[in-house]
Amino acid sequence: MSKNPSAAVATSGADIADWRPEDDAFWESTGKRIAYRNLWISIPALLCGFAVWGMWGIIAVQMLNLGFPFSQAELFTLTAIAGISGATMRIPASFLIRMAGGRNTIFLTTAMLLAPAIGTGMALQHKDWPLWAFQLMALWSGVGGGNFASSMSNINTFFPKRLQGTALGLNAGLGNFGVTTMQVVIPLVMTVSFFGLSGDSMTLVKASGWIFGKIPAGTQTWIQNAGFAWLLSLVPLSVLCWFGMNNLKTVTPNAGHPVVAFLKITYLYSLAFLPTIGMLYLYLPAPTGLGLLSMWVAIPLDIIAALLVMRLAAFGAMKENVAKQFAIFSNKHTWSLTALYVVTFGSFIGFSMALPLAITVIFGFQHVPDPNSAAGLLTHTLKNPNAPSALTYAWIGPFVGAAVRPVGGWISDKVGGSIVTQVISAVMVFASAAVGYVMQQAYGSATPEQFFPAFMGLMVLLFAASGVGNGSTFRSVGVIFDRTQAGPVLGWTSAVAAYGAFVAPVLIGEQIKAGTPQFAFYGFAAFYAVCLVLNWWFYLRRGAEIKNP
Repeated sequence: MSKNPSAAVATSGADIADWRPEDDAFWESTGKRIAYRNLWISIPALLCGFAVWGMWGIIAVQMLNLGFPFSQAELFTLTAIAGISGATMRIPASFLIRMAGGRNTIFLTTAMLLAPAIGTGMALQHKDWPLWAFQLMALWSGVGGGNFASSMSNINTFFPKRLQGTALGLNAGLGNFGVTTMQVVIPLVMTVSFFGLSGDSMTLVKASGWIFGKIPAGTQTWIQNAGFAWLLSLVPLSVLCWFGMNNLKTVTPNAGHPVVAFLKITYLYSLAFLPTIGMLYLYLPAPTGLGLLSMWVAIPLDIIAALLVMRLAAFGAMKENVAKQFAIFSNKHTWSLTALYVVTFGSFIGFSMALPLAITVIFGFQHVPDPNSAAGLLTHTLKNPNAPSALTYAWIGPFVGAAVRPVGGWISDKVGGSIVTQVISAVMVFASAAVGYVMQQAYGSATPEQFFPAFMGLMVLLFAASGVGNGSTFRSVGVIFDRTQAGPVLGWTSAVAAYGAFVAPVLIGEQIKAGTPQFAFYGFAAFYAVCLVLNWWFYLRRGAEIKNP
């Protein structure tokens, strides 16, 4: 095969046979153009994946405002179910690029988002539908969460190592704007009828809001637009992915015909749903499930079951590919970087999911003495007339976290990923403990709104630190692992970290219900402190096996 710089030609449709990004001449003449084209298409596709995955954090708040007949605890389960589904979907997604090809995978997984978007829009038109119908849509939305692992694994293969921190930071950081985009777009589109698809409106029982302020009770609202709005972007994006992206033969030599690749993707994604549904049935309380497992048992069981199902149910060349990629689990650095990525991305996505409903519950009510309690207990049911709207403020934290992620990758390219991770871990220990203290004060006050500026300021600091750490941790993966293992490790670490989208809503919701919301954030602070020591031990101390730098 020719090795001159112009040798990267499509050998079959969009398949590229020769790819040498570390060859400077090849990169400048041919590789850069192709790599950046794939990156610029990948970013909006990933953004929509985040938006569809994370939309239940906003939808749950609006369901509460519209008087859907579910408790606060039941609404927290919607964000948690979407979270754990998206996290589990990342496990097979981390293997898809080497099995099915980048273009094939990104096209199909982007097009798949149309199903939960349309289904959610249909379900939200029926306030009388049972809880399980909405939980099913939240489960289905997890497809969007899975897309991150395949997207990052794909972009990693296109760029030379010296640019991977920046490229992955751009893909993930701008893709993470899907959370902010969703938190801005959904409240906006719910205020208007939407080209005939919207159906009937509903009337706000409680005041709502959007980025420009409150929306008073009594306003007509089309909550179903939270799902339907994404059709405007998903349809053209799917077309763009198909005609603008590439499969790298050097990464995926045996993808087969696109139809075969699509069947592989659909098969593995379908397998991933099975352990998630089983685990949720054992975890969720009646009437949806049996309520037999705690969260801390349910998550490891779900991860183990998903890995076993993939390993046992794969066949033919697929089985060989899965077995090869399972080799990452014998490397101790896979596990250390997984813990560090839980600190960064796990915090980012978990707080993004939980923040809107947490603002509503903590600052939306006056916390006053219960007249029926001789023990001086508080009641948390009296509406706060001065409450800040969650839909006005919740987008700020994810916006900041996503905006600084490319900065984290860029700085890490210059000074080293582990140094950056060490600094942000220390910041997160402080900020998390401080958030817990402020939440404790607000939840014991008849005027909780006075604590809201401090709460939001500290949360924005947490989001900013987690965003920078997202970039630094992914940069460390590119340094510590070779190119054959970096992709699967990126996918695996992002999969485990994504369980933060399940842990944070559940843990914060449980502690709010118990009257001790501060304990959730004190627990987060303790975990961050442990990982700070872990990062120093593996990558910064004198005598570390791998110095980074």
